[in-house]
Amino acid sequence: MSTLGVVLVWDPLVRWFHWLLVASVATASLTGGGGMRWHVVSGCTVIGLGVFRLAWGFLGSQHALWRDFVRRPGEVVAYLRQVVAGHPVRFQGHNPAGGIMVVLLLVTATGCALAGLILYGVGEFAGPFSGWAGLPTPEAVGWLQQGHRLLARALLILIALHLAGVILTGWQHRENLVKSMVTGRKAL
Repeated sequence: MSTLGVVLVWDPLVRWFHWLLVASVATASLTGGGGMRWHVVSGCTVIGLGVFRLAWGFLGSQHALWRDFVRRPGEVVAYLRQVVAGHPVRFQGHNPAGGIMVVLLLVTATGCALAGLILYGVGEFAGPFSGWAGLPTPEAVGWLQQGHRLLARALLILIALHLAGVILTGWQHRENLVKSMVTGRKAL
């Protein structure tokens, strides 16, 4: 769809995925110390969203496809050099840095949620993995706790880098990238 120099880039499913992931990760982060029910529901939602996004990367619209935005490491480095120089090439969909960030965020969020749900199952004998691993050793539970916390911290760092990248490239290209993830539209 194109009108007056504006084109639909992000289909409704990509936009819903994005904002549901934001809400689920925020809810999980805010309920980690208590409110275990919402923490678990958020984790299950993140895993479901991760599975959906993996599939939509093969079945979705043009800019949702993995082949449209996952680039070789050399292309990512070259793009980051352009960003630092202040003159990055503009992409209609995700730029190479944004593409690798999508992959990192998706893998980290899904891994964190999966580790948390397994921990909940073997440590608390509750949730979708309750009884799944039998009687775990204290070392195994400790390892799962550390892994879950490490992935949660890594996810927060990636989110901060993602937001910084959105602000910087939005400023460099003079476009509102947050608005485009709401409306789905970007200028040609």
